[in-house]
Amino acid sequence: MARIDKIPATFDPAAKEDQIYEEWLQNNAFAATPNPRKEPYCIVMPPPNITGVLHMGHALDTTMQDLLIRWRRLEGYETLWLPGTDHAAIATEAKIVESMREEGLTKEDLGREAFLARAWDWKEKYGGAITNQLAKLGASCDWERERFTMDENLTRAVLDVFVRLYDKGLIYRGERIINWCPHCLTTISDAEVEHTDLEGEFYYIRYPLSDGTADLILATTRPETMLGDTAVAVHPEDERFRKYIGKTVILPLAGRELPIIADHYVDRELGTGVVKITPAHDPNDFEIGERHNLPIINILTEDAYMNEQAGVYEGMQALAARAKIVEDLQEGGYLVKTEKLTHAVGACYRCATFVEPRVSLQWFVRMEELAKPAIEVVKNNEVKFVPKRFEKTYFNWMDNTRDWCISRQLWWGHRIPVWYCDNCGKETVTVTAPESCSHCESSAIRQDEDTLDTWFSSALWPFSTLGWPEQTEELEYFYPTDVLVTGYDIITFWVSRMIFSALEFTGMIPFEYVFVHGLVRDSKGRKMSKSLNNGIDPLEIIDEYGADALRYALISGSAPGNDQRFQDEKVEAGRNFINKIWNALRFVVINFDEDMDFSSVENTDFAIEDRWILAELNDIIREVGRNLESFETGLALAKLYAFLWDLYCDWYIEIVKPRLQGEGSSRLAAQYVLNHVLLETITMLHPFMPYATEEIYKHLVHEPGQLIRANWPLPNDEFDFAEDKKTMQILMDSVRSIRNVRAEYKVPQNQTIDLMILSRNADVLALFEDNKQLLERLARAGGIAFHAEKTAIPADAVQIQFAGGEIFIALTDLVNIEDEIERLTKEEMRLTKEIKRAEDKLKNESFVKKAPAHVVDQEREKIDKYEKMLANVRSRRGSLQSAI
Repeated sequence: MARIDKIPATFDPAAKEDQIYEEWLQNNAFAATPNPRKEPYCIVMPPPNITGVLHMGHALDTTMQDLLIRWRRLEGYETLWLPGTDHAAIATEAKIVESMREEGLTKEDLGREAFLARAWDWKEKYGGAITNQLAKLGASCDWERERFTMDENLTRAVLDVFVRLYDKGLIYRGERIINWCPHCLTTISDAEVEHTDLEGEFYYIRYPLSDGTADLILATTRPETMLGDTAVAVHPEDERFRKYIGKTVILPLAGRELPIIADHYVDRELGTGVVKITPAHDPNDFEIGERHNLPIINILTEDAYMNEQAGVYEGMQALAARAKIVEDLQEGGYLVKTEKLTHAVGACYRCATFVEPRVSLQWFVRMEELAKPAIEVVKNNEVKFVPKRFEKTYFNWMDNTRDWCISRQLWWGHRIPVWYCDNCGKETVTVTAPESCSHCESSAIRQDEDTLDTWFSSALWPFSTLGWPEQTEELEYFYPTDVLVTGYDIITFWVSRMIFSALEFTGMIPFEYVFVHGLVRDSKGRKMSKSLNNGIDPLEIIDEYGADALRYALISGSAPGNDQRFQDEKVEAGRNFINKIWNALRFVVINFDEDMDFSSVENTDFAIEDRWILAELNDIIREVGRNLESFETGLALAKLYAFLWDLYCDWYIEIVKPRLQGEGSSRLAAQYVLNHVLLETITMLHPFMPYATEEIYKHLVHEPGQLIRANWPLPNDEFDFAEDKKTMQILMDSVRSIRNVRAEYKVPQNQTIDLMILSRNADVLALFEDNKQLLERLARAGGIAFHAEKTAIPADAVQIQFAGGEIFIALTDLVNIEDEIERLTKEEMRLTKEIKRAEDKLKNESFVKKAPAHVVDQEREKIDKYEKMLANVRSRRGSLQSAI
């Protein structure tokens, strides 16, 4: 039995949270193992980058996953939350290159093997920081199963997938237009390009026909790329230009002849109806170029400087070249006009550098065949998005997906398992490094220099982490997984690729639900970013308030898929909630007896307040369960908060205090209910606020063990006391109404007031008579009289209605009538002056004409408000005067 002198006055998260987490680890509370006697429940953690540090997005994502895992663990599932990290090729290599630059070194100085050795050292030194930070939040992952995307077995899975897709003809190498980051110096996929609307200009340029008979005018936002033009195009059915098809124009500034071609891609209504075709620097132009067999002229270096194809502009940065080219077009008489416009510009999601479309020899995955079944499983509701509206994002991407460029010009990552033969020119594709060419057996082979897109390995995460391609016990038991928790910003990056990869290689969906949460924004609704300097460090919040308070702030008021504002007030509310429950615990324990035996408590021992709170507990168990099944975590937390703070602490505890001063079955029943209700509610609260609830659990009466491995509450049908709930509601509503009257009349807290209960229903009068003590304590009632007729009720008494009767309070109990008449007379004078002041303003024609309309309206609204207040003051004063 806990002793009150052993329970601190407050819960100190700084002193307790790390200790509690260590106790969970020592007891293997997070461990999961295939168990045929239990239903499995599995979540694979979206792997944070090894370069990462904990930010609010991670904190929200982790809290939501931990909440679901702890809930299902309490429900009796064999729960596996599998953690891990991602090698994050672009970000990690950039970090290492940056640190090498400070030493005066480059990748090429070290060579590939030495660079990779340094990268692995960096990973060992810094790569675990993010997982240690997740633990501070209370993440109950099975850390023994932690994975890394470049672990040996995961690497084997990646290479195996590449070879299988290659053998099926779904991976190929070819020259295609790709997204190129001039800063990261690598390709990035379409999903990694973030588009932002920017102010720009449309440049209208005159291209003269070679025969000098006419000019064609076209518009472009990127005049620097005109040096790579290899044609101009018109729509074949555009009557304005049909006569020019097959002729040529002269490319301004360069003097090259360009053919005029016809293509249905051209929009006759957009711009001038004539477009420049630059196959090397625009994806649509590339496709037109392929249809018309046009040459490809690349005019940019890898880092976005003009190359030798740019003539006199060689060596200039692209934007600087644009300014010079526009100037030269103006001087040459080729620039017709410019127009301002807003257009979407793509940037690298890692470094925010503007992306350049670039023709390059790369490796691609053919997406059409893979996308079809991935679309169907969502349409058929096998994979369900929560909220459902995010299916639209998924379908928009998958229905319009293009072949996926999977090669990256990086050294850190999974190297492409392709070897080129210098003897026969063919390629060998295999999981293990070959000693010779598979076609001619020559040993003169060399491996492709590129690595695979990070998302290629992440796409396999739900099944590779469980042992695939081996058919492990874990894969058979825990797969498919149950829920993927993720932000809406990576539905295209990651979710889509996991679904089609799982279907292709396991024949099953990777997860049943995609639970989508929104972004955590600052208190003004802005996205947190370095540029705004508005980021909030979750670890600082934890240090000051504790992890539970942070978790409360992240879940409170949240709704699936919606962004939320992070507010300090929510964190403080979370801390205050913990303090409230902790104080309730101290009250409960101080009223325990050494020899309590709850087994002797019978339903017949319960008072009306016991039956009421037990019935309310049944309701909250059912409602929270339904909310969690629907992923309504914010709503579930709000209901638990209201139940614990209002019903349990502010009502039940206050009502039972007198019974705890007595002895016998009434005291024991109250002790039992206090313990039972608090135990059940903190069990439901545990997934939200695990640390404080685990500590509270230690001091209550229950079966041996930790809360984390306890049993989720189930409603007890014997406690569905419906009539007692209704009856208790009448009493509580009456107390609230009496308190409101006391507040309205400013009755001092220590002053009692007499009540007159009126009802023609004897049962109602008996109810109030049986609970006189409750009214005396909670409503500060003095004498209480019971009446079946109104004849004895004073005419000026204040009336309160309730279901089944009325409560009356003598006016003389509430106010000194003469003082109140004097106060109301002064209020009448004040309101009269305010009305006159507003009326005088509105009579002033200058004010009405010059003041903003909303200011004039405010004055009219004031008059209306003050006149209503004045009428009420006069009415109340009249009632008081008649009572004298």
